[in-house]
Amino acid sequence: MARQLRFTGTDSKVDGCPALHTDEGSGEVIVQGTPVTDAEDLAQLQHFGPGDAAVAVPRELLVNWGPKAVERVPELVDRAAFRGLFETFMHTAWRLETRRGYASDREDPDFQAFLASGSSPCDPGESWFVNIRAQTEAGKKVGRVRVADNPPTIEQLFLLDYARHNAAVGEDIRYLWRKDADRAALPADDFWIFDSRLVAVLHFDDADNITDIELITEPAEVVRYCVVRDAAVHHAVSRDEFAAQVAAAG
Repeated sequence: MARQLRFTGTDSKVDGCPALHTDEGSGEVIVQGTPVTDAEDLAQLQHFGPGDAAVAVPRELLVNWGPKAVERVPELVDRAAFRGLFETFMHTAWRLETRRGYASDREDPDFQAFLASGSSPCDPGESWFVNIRAQTEAGKKVGRVRVADNPPTIEQLFLLDYARHNAAVGEDIRYLWRKDADRAALPADDFWIFDSRLVAVLHFDDADNITDIELITEPAEVVRYCVVRDAAVHHAVSRDEFAAQVAAAG
């Protein structure tokens, strides 16, 4: 079925190109411009698929005629697509963890072993560890800041112990007391940032189960999360320093 296109505008004074049109059905913006066909130019484009086309237009066209506001519709992805992000990120993957516990941890046999012995085992052959080791050995950075209560919950103590296994494959895990996180005005969100361009926000129910994974790529929103990341890293301490603080307080 043919699109219903509405002419949006052009900065051209002669032939009407370049121009923008809007698809009345989907809301998509159709950019009309000069095709980019040079192989060397195309090779520089990131995330350029075999069925994609590139066009060149003046910046002024988008500033003058591009949409100025939009009601953002959450983009939700399934677990498989989310897991794939940890294999395809280019240089950094970073997470803020703020919950007092996670259902997935409580269901982990390693958690039960921790409750019984005070020490968590791990299988270095698990897919997470294998992939993260491969990514960090390739020079990529993987890190987290975990917000903990005082005193920490049993789930937080489990993750504090388990963090040594994450560190063994190259993850940089740091900690922040909740009162310090509140003082720094950090949000209660749980999210991953990939390459400072894509945010995956994890939504939970009251039983600490992940319900939805929302992707955000809108630049202003991504910057907001990057500001949170920078503040969290600035105030956080290393896993070993935090573990010493917990031991001293106990």
